[in-house]
Amino acid sequence: MPFETTAFEGLFIFTPRIFYDDRGYFFESYNQQLFAQSGYPSAFVQDNQAFSRYGVIRGLHYQRPPHAQSKLIRVLKGKILDVVVDLRPRSATFRRVFAIELSEENKKQLFVPKGFAHGYAVLSETAEVLYKCDAFYHPESEEGLRYNDPDLNIDWKIPVAQQIISQKDQQLPLLQQIPTYDTW
Repeated sequence: MPFETTAFEGLFIFTPRIFYDDRGYFFESYNQQLFAQSGYPSAFVQDNQAFSRYGVIRGLHYQRPPHAQSKLIRVLKGKILDVVVDLRPRSATFRRVFAIELSEENKKQLFVPKGFAHGYAVLSETAEVLYKCDAFYHPESEEGLRYNDPDLNIDWKIPVAQQIISQKDQQLPLLQQIPTYDTW
């Protein structure tokens, strides 16, 4: 089965079936029917792609309700540490961190449901990341959580001196400062 559950409700890993031969490989990176038959969300409306170099940390970002987004994240080139924080107050994993390496080699994808802050660190020389969203970008609903919050203690696997973080992400609030939404 290409779907692997995690300890976080609704958060799962998708590993596509890959067909190799002397020409290279082929796989379906997404199949709406397969997702739906397996009981997983599958209605995406927007694709986003980002290119970054080693040391870049993006996040931790989310959109507040009613414009919250679920995402299906994969790496086209390179390797990242993908990190999420559960912000759903009724969840058994509320305020806990989940991290996984996604790469062009392992071809794993992470499905992140609404109610999670999301970010990643580039572990390779460069990386191209593609993610599908089930809701459109809504700038007025954009929020975030500080990447280096001591309550989260995330090991981004990048030495501090080599971390590249946007000014905006450096100024995001700490976990204890963000609002809680009961409508995830």
